[in-house]
Order: sequence, then C-alpha cells, then structure tokens
Amino acid sequence: MRVLASILVVQWFVACLSLVAVEAPKNLTPVLVELFTSEGCSSCPPADALLQQFDTQPIPGVQLIVLSEHVDYWNHIGWNDPYSSQFFSQRQNAYAQRMGSGTVYTPQMIVDGTSEFVGSDNRQAQKAIEKTRNEEKLSVSVSGPMLTGDTLHTRIDIASLAESLHVRSADIYIAIALNHAESQVLRGENEGRRLRHVAVVQSLTKVGSVNRNKNFSQEASVKIQGNPNPSNLRVIVFAQDSGTGRILGAALNQLKP
Repeated sequence: MRVLASILVVQWFVACLSLVAVEAPKNLTPVLVELFTSEGCSSCPPADALLQQFDTQPIPGVQLIVLSEHVDYWNHIGWNDPYSSQFFSQRQNAYAQRMGSGTVYTPQMIVDGTSEFVGSDNRQAQKAIEKTRNEEKLSVSVSGPMLTGDTLHTRIDIASLAESLHVRSADIYIAIALNHAESQVLRGENEGRRLRHVAVVQSLTKVGSVNRNKNFSQEASVKIQGNPNPSNLRVIVFAQDSGTGRILGAALNQLKP
C-alpha cells in the first residue's frame, strides 16, 4: 500500500512539473505584441519575420506574447488571406479610435495596447517593449488547456484589480492561435512567395471581466473551427482595460500533443 502511495505521489509530481514547463517563469514580465498583417500586403512579410523573431524570446527578463491578427481589407486585390477575418479589422479600427488616429494600415504593431508603429520597425518595437516592461502587471494564469473534439477547455485565474492600476474594470479575452502557419501565395502583391507566420489567431473571445472587488476564476470552453493539430495550438489570455485598451496582464500556455 505504501509503495502504491509513493508511486501516485511521484506521478502527481511529474505531472505538475510537465505543466509548469510550458508556463512562463514567474520572474518574466509579460508583454503582449499584436501584429495586424495580411498576406495580400507586400510590406507585411518583414513584419511577420520580426514577430517570428520576438516569438523566440530575444529580450532578457521579458516574455513576449505575440499575436498575428490577419485583417480582411486586403482580400479584394487578388489574394484571399486564408487566416483573415473581419473581426481583426474591427479590432484594429477600435485601436485607431482609442489612439486618436482614426486610420488603419498594415503592417501595424501594437505593444500592450498603448504603443503603435509600423510593424517591421524593430527599433520602435524595442522602445515600446522597454517602456511597458517596468509597468505594474496584473497576475494572469491560464492552465491545463485540453482539446476535446472541436472544443478547447482551459482554466483562467486572474487577480482582482489593484487600485494602483487606476482601472475600475477590465475585459478578459482568450485567444486560440496556431504556433506556425504558412501559405503559397498565388496572386496579389505577394504572388509567388511562400509566407510563414507564428501565433496566427484563429479565435479571440471575450469570456468575462474583472474589477477591483473580485478576482476572476473560471473554466473556459471555446469552439475551434476546422481540425487543428493540438501540438500546433497555443492559448493566450489577457486582461484589457475596456476604456483605454491598455493590456494589464497576459499569459500563454501550449497544448500538449
């Protein structure tokens, strides 16, 4: 009986280690980097390449959580971007309204919902990341993601909003993204090119909100289109100030095969 109990304890410990292995070390500052891009835009591949570089975590002390959001307003010039959605065009427009520009373009990179610039501009990206890395962050956790049929299940835990954040409420989003994706472009501005992407968002869903009085702890379930390979999926959860669009905290976890 004691031997059986010992085996169960060891199995539990190994399972915990495997879960921790796909989560970010606690001493890293999460920074959300969103890229609005399109396979129909000839200026976008360098920005896609920069996002791929950021996904390799080149900045010490920072966990760059990247999202590739493909807009649909380039689709009319010859190439239908298979990863594009009107939803991402609308999200980009919402950022434009918040930031006062009123205009959208590709490639556009937005760091933590507050800094925007041409998506291939590494210098501006580094500057924006350095600016936000020292800001106070909300504790966000996403754990145990699992795919059952066409539904992804995961647990989300987010602390209540501290007064020092100067935010009364924040929206909670869960994004399901492909680790890697690529296309052979047959028409349009990128005709003949093979384009590669990372963290291509397949769905972005608001699952609730958090405020100063109560934390957010919930089991979340999200339907996934198509038949994706679980080993090619990642789950990102972030809290966003519903007024300013500022990202208060974020977390990422990978699905196991």
